[in-house]
Amino acid sequence: MVFSSLTFLFAYLPAVLAVYYLVPLNWRNPVLLIVSLFFYGWGEPVYVFIMIFSIVMNWVLGKMVARYRISDREKSKRFLILCMVLNLLLLGFFKYWDFFAENMRALGLVFFRPLKLGLPIGISFYTFQAMSYPIDLYRGETDPQKSLVSFGAYVTMFPQLIAGPIVRYTDIARQLNQRDHTMEGFYQGIKRFTVGLCKKVLLANSAGQVFEAVSALAPAQQSVLTAWIGIIMYTFQIYFDFSGYSDMAIGLGKMLGFDFLENFNYPYISASVTEFWRRWHMSLSFWFRDYVYIPLGGNRHGLARQIINIMIVWLLTGFWHGASWNFVLWGVFYGIVLIAEKLFLLKHLKNMPSWLAHVYTMFVVIIAWVLFAFTDFSKVLAYLGFMFGSTGRLADGLTVYYLHDNILLILVCIIACTPVAKTRLNILRTRKGRALVPVLTLLALFVCTAFIVDASYNPFLYFRF
Repeated sequence: MVFSSLTFLFAYLPAVLAVYYLVPLNWRNPVLLIVSLFFYGWGEPVYVFIMIFSIVMNWVLGKMVARYRISDREKSKRFLILCMVLNLLLLGFFKYWDFFAENMRALGLVFFRPLKLGLPIGISFYTFQAMSYPIDLYRGETDPQKSLVSFGAYVTMFPQLIAGPIVRYTDIARQLNQRDHTMEGFYQGIKRFTVGLCKKVLLANSAGQVFEAVSALAPAQQSVLTAWIGIIMYTFQIYFDFSGYSDMAIGLGKMLGFDFLENFNYPYISASVTEFWRRWHMSLSFWFRDYVYIPLGGNRHGLARQIINIMIVWLLTGFWHGASWNFVLWGVFYGIVLIAEKLFLLKHLKNMPSWLAHVYTMFVVIIAWVLFAFTDFSKVLAYLGFMFGSTGRLADGLTVYYLHDNILLILVCIIACTPVAKTRLNILRTRKGRALVPVLTLLALFVCTAFIVDASYNPFLYFRF
């Protein structure tokens, strides 16, 4: 079940909110756990048991980590290691076994057999989320959650279960036990959810259809500018798809009384790749920083060690995104660029005109999205070839067609990637403007519903992670 479906919008969500607000306060976490398990099991009932195992395992071993944290530090550490190993084995088996087996078979070790198991949706997100709990207990940054039900509600929370943001236990520990439910919070949640739904349905889906059409063209139909139009559309699609999901998750959280941290901060306005990754998928960046980069030593042991640590983090970041070599290459690519910026590029970028630094950043990001978009490496090379002139044609009739038909969409996407609309719509800050917001919100929901009813293309890109 996806947020941009009629089933979610007009059946599941109204029913959940009705039940959630009708029951007493002390029943809301159990209700949240039940409806979240139902939400997850809607598409993959069998994998609900994997999630339940993850909840119980992390909660029980977390209690052991906390019990011995002061009295027997080594014992606490052993329980923590056991918990991490079990989490990573669970993730590794379902997400990476076939990748490992196929590569071993390519090396002649034919006794490794792919199992062709379906990937549990969102397993990368909820595994990292659950792992933050015992780690923070070991560090003494939080107290153990006494209620298994409340901990289960945290791990399974349907607003951010499938594609984040990755909510660390310390961020909402207090809210699990005591949170505020206000009309203003609920209203702000509806507005934020609607913004995300518009990003997804109106922008991401529209841009994605253009990319799908361009990437499916035969080599004889490709030209340099057509290929660039296609990948620029993918650049818009993945941003509005993922940031739209995050907006909807944050909005749903507010409806339920939770405040989730932001996951995006206009990444496409960045003037360096370093800045881009401070603004893109921030919950993942912070997770790797706090649980991998800093424990490895961060920048505390000299430049050479720091470079190694950065590359380890980006290898893992790439591999986290998918069991395919293109994701590994994507991570290595970003690791090399970020190391180059740290060593010498950043100081030059600061001396450049801001527009030139921005062009450089978006060029790197767009090239990286080519690596990300195609799991087949031959398609990566072919598409990069189209972008840089392998067909010998700069433009043709198809270029004019795609540009003419999508120029308005491109302009709207460019504006929506910046804070311009948010900061310049001063009319909405006036008394009359604020009165218009509920009307505009209802109108946006109506338009999105119409698009959903008419749409045959409605994927969520990050569901596969």
